[in-house]
Amino acid sequence: MIRPGAPPATSCRSLSRHPIRQPSGPGAHKGPAFFAYSDNYLIDVKFGVIVDVEASRAIRQAEVGAAKTMIERTEERFGLKPERLAADTAYGAAPMLNWLVEEKGIAPHIPVNDKSIREDGTFSRSDFRYDPTNDIYHCPGGKLLRTSGTVHEGKTLLYRASKLDCDVCPLKPQCCPKEPSRKVPRDIHEHARDVARSFAGTEGFEQSRRERKKIEMRFAHLKRILRLDRLRLRGPRGAQDEFVLAAIAQNLKRLATLVARPPPAQALSTA
Repeated sequence: MIRPGAPPATSCRSLSRHPIRQPSGPGAHKGPAFFAYSDNYLIDVKFGVIVDVEASRAIRQAEVGAAKTMIERTEERFGLKPERLAADTAYGAAPMLNWLVEEKGIAPHIPVNDKSIREDGTFSRSDFRYDPTNDIYHCPGGKLLRTSGTVHEGKTLLYRASKLDCDVCPLKPQCCPKEPSRKVPRDIHEHARDVARSFAGTEGFEQSRRERKKIEMRFAHLKRILRLDRLRLRGPRGAQDEFVLAAIAQNLKRLATLVARPPPAQALSTA
């Protein structure tokens, strides 16, 4: 249940910072080594107000974890839960989408991070039709691919075709020319990925894309106006403190813009 007054949509965005530089050691890459942090914002896209801030390491997994932290913290502290979340492909991994869809009930307006498209001319996974009722795939030749239910590497199910079917199939050169039979991997969270795909191209999804363009202004302002191109405080706590102070300054300026009213026009008097 979304509390009245909650932002209808929020956007996650991160920006890498380089606060601490160190000399490079023997065998290191050319140039000075440095620590890097990401400034992660959760922003109400309707008004452009920063709802929460979280500092993280400058790697994708940490940034996705920061997004979860901000969403849960905002709901716990303020009772605010968005209807939809807009973000880039970095947040389109299956576990993140599953968390949004199944656990939080938030519509993911996020491009799916999908690497299943083949570039060698053979059939991609999208050419196989999935039947959720019977938990099987139908290949372009009309045959069935089934799974044993074994989860590989903790995240993937494999659906395999019969070798007998593939041996006599005229589409084998386009399907599995170097293998005895075709197998199709399916993520255990593929349902959440399908939900995210269903939003792509819709009016709401396109609106989220347009609104996300406003978010880039927050980071441009952070770098060009506030001149936050290097942190002064060390460590994760120091990075968090500086990012929070910068977000406060940005919100104060934004709120002043939202509530300010131009002075009434003075009538010109003539003698």
